[in-house]
Amino acid sequence: MIQVQALSKFYGKKKVVEDVTVSIQRGKITSFIGPNGAGKSTLLSMVSRLLDADTGEVLIDQSNIKKMKSNDFSKIVSILKQSNYMNVRLTIRELVAFGRFPYSKGRLTAEDEKMVDQAIEYMALKDMEDRYLDELSGGQKQRAFIAMVIAQDTEYILLDEPLNNLDMKHSVQIMKILRRLVDDLGKTVVIVLHDINFASVYSDRIVALKDGKVVKDGPTNEIIQSKALKEIYDMDIPIQEMNNCRICVYFNS
Repeated sequence: MIQVQALSKFYGKKKVVEDVTVSIQRGKITSFIGPNGAGKSTLLSMVSRLLDADTGEVLIDQSNIKKMKSNDFSKIVSILKQSNYMNVRLTIRELVAFGRFPYSKGRLTAEDEKMVDQAIEYMALKDMEDRYLDELSGGQKQRAFIAMVIAQDTEYILLDEPLNNLDMKHSVQIMKILRRLVDDLGKTVVIVLHDINFASVYSDRIVALKDGKVVKDGPTNEIIQSKALKEIYDMDIPIQEMNNCRICVYFNS
């Protein structure tokens, strides 16, 4: 379990995240939702140690993340940032192999190669694994970075808007893969999403932020309700049931 306790982050006098306390359960998909500027990505960055909190602490399985060695942390938690830039020319396979660095230190074993193969297969990249990243579309590149995260084989997978630059087909594919990682392999996924319908269909729990504070936190069906969404987004959002899923019809609200 990830326990976020009284976490805050300031930029100058502006509170981007304010006194956030939330628990993220193991073996589930938890989505962070909310309007732009709500603090979702900042909160995820503090949980993943990419950003230091100004107040509060984060515990993972009762251990304070600040006290964990970097290599130990990277065997438990993997993170995919919103923007990923590499200043070296790599093939997809070379990038995915970086996910094994906490274990291999750059010297891949047969087990490491197996994990790389599995991650590439998961993301349907086998036929292009020798292509360079700068030759790929935005969506293909995003899938390669997600394959790297899968190859890292951590208990906790943190993803900051991983559906950016993806078309509908590949967005659905990635959400299905994340669902499979949770259901079949027992992983714990925390994901920042803009599209509330992806959050509704694929999440077990939703944490909604607004103005740096948690305004809603609970099982998906408790959050995907018109009254709750009005509080989060300041919009009247009708909800329709389709195939046992709650779909938010916000396009003409």
